[in-house]
Amino acid sequence: MTQFDHAQPITGQSIHTASIAFIFDMDGTMIDNMAFHQQAWQQFLTSLGIEMTNEELDRHNHGTITEVLRRICGNHLTDAEVVELGNHKERIYRELYRPHLKLIAGLPAFLEQAKQLGIPMALATSAGKANIDLLLDGLKLRSYFDTAVGGDDVTFGKPHPETFLKAAQQLQRAPTQCLVFEDTLSGVEAAQNAGMKAIAVTTTLPPGAFQAYSSVQQTIEDFTTLQPSSLLKQFTMN
Repeated sequence: MTQFDHAQPITGQSIHTASIAFIFDMDGTMIDNMAFHQQAWQQFLTSLGIEMTNEELDRHNHGTITEVLRRICGNHLTDAEVVELGNHKERIYRELYRPHLKLIAGLPAFLEQAKQLGIPMALATSAGKANIDLLLDGLKLRSYFDTAVGGDDVTFGKPHPETFLKAAQQLQRAPTQCLVFEDTLSGVEAAQNAGMKAIAVTTTLPPGAFQAYSSVQQTIEDFTTLQPSSLLKQFTMN
């Protein structure tokens, strides 16, 4: 692992009594930032002389940034070139989004309640270290998360289940004990491929877009009406 010492919990606490674990995607799930990523991609592509509509970009834009760049720019790029290009794009994104950094409505209280209930939590995202740090340090969230798995830590991005399975392993929970929060089809598919249940956050897509996925238990606009205690009870009963 490269981002943090991911073999050890971020909080320093490794023992939890709750039978459920929460695994959060980041972009579009914890923060409503996808429009800023889209704007950053367009600025980045323009700098390379590449013209692409937002619809075309959406078809390519899933998985890790390495996977996305190879789809867009070609497999001829060296690993070093991909890293340089990826860093460039993400710097543009952070400059655009940093002044707007905030959690989706209801999530601060949700995280605090989950922490008080002893529910282990992980961040599992395609984002790289610098973007994860922007969230965790910018909003002082590290105490809520036991571990984080990012795009730098996996070989295959979503919809491959590797990201979520690594998070579950580090939380010492079986996939069936994990509840994923996601906003994209590739994310809920990754949860399904990992054998995990999911709650879809509809910042990016309407509720109907998730109907085909058996992993999705419910859809929410934000976290204002969601209670960790209710989710814990549901998992205990199942």
